[in-house]
Amino acid sequence: MAAPTAPPVPTVRRSGRRDDTRLALLFILPASIGLLVFYFWPLVRGIWLSFTSWDLLSPAQFVGLDNYREMVADPVFWNAVRVTLLYVVINIGLQTVVALVIAVLMQRLSRSTLLRSLVLAPYLVSNVVAALVFLWILDYQLGIGNQLLEWVGLDRIGFFTDETWAIPTIAAVNVWRHMGYTALLIFAGLQTIPPTMYEAARVDGASELRMFFRITVPLLRPILGLVLIISVIGSFQVFDTVAVTTNGGPVDASRVLQLYIYDKAFAQFDFGYASALSVAMLLILVVVTFFQYRVTRAGQTDLN
Repeated sequence: MAAPTAPPVPTVRRSGRRDDTRLALLFILPASIGLLVFYFWPLVRGIWLSFTSWDLLSPAQFVGLDNYREMVADPVFWNAVRVTLLYVVINIGLQTVVALVIAVLMQRLSRSTLLRSLVLAPYLVSNVVAALVFLWILDYQLGIGNQLLEWVGLDRIGFFTDETWAIPTIAAVNVWRHMGYTALLIFAGLQTIPPTMYEAARVDGASELRMFFRITVPLLRPILGLVLIISVIGSFQVFDTVAVTTNGGPVDASRVLQLYIYDKAFAQFDFGYASALSVAMLLILVVVTFFQYRVTRAGQTDLN
């Protein structure tokens, strides 16, 4: 008698893996259009205009490298570069140190959400409003800041009217506004450091200061590199605080590069030369960012 044969097993047809490429392209299409229209096209057109003479009312005329030759011989341009670099050094130095201290204190002492909100609060104030408030506070005649200096026996200071104090004061205003945001970026980086490293260091008798320089700072290098790159790019583009408080004065002591570009374009209607200045600032930022990335080794980490 033959053994009964098993019924055939129905074959299940496996469907191929779903391809989400078209869906992904559909989602990034609006952002891509915005990137092309508002970033790439203005960049290309700005570079083209830097080789022309254009006053907005008549057609642009190609002049070759004349704008760049004029820029190299322009003492106001070099003064604007010097003032901008001074602002960047003061702003980045203060902002990074203060933000790093705030971030470490938030991690070591308190992780309260309310505290983080308070730290971030100045960043929610617009640059113009912050500039106006400090302009009133530090006014030479009526500002409460100078009245407090007199009360403690010091002389009044022309924070926005003195050549020596103008740029440091503007930098301090922007440090106050941006330090909370920078501190939160650094605080996020601190969360990636394993707590076991600090516990092992305490067992070996390391102090808080030693752990900060031996553990925290080295392991934060990629985040600090990113923060420095973002902060430097933003600092080079300072405009509104200067325009509201000093408008480049006194005697061009606070005429940063962005303000000079604005003045050439919208006050003197020399859009060709203003475009050349913008290209120069772009090249400066590219060089500075490249060296920052290499020096800080922002793409590498010691966490293995």
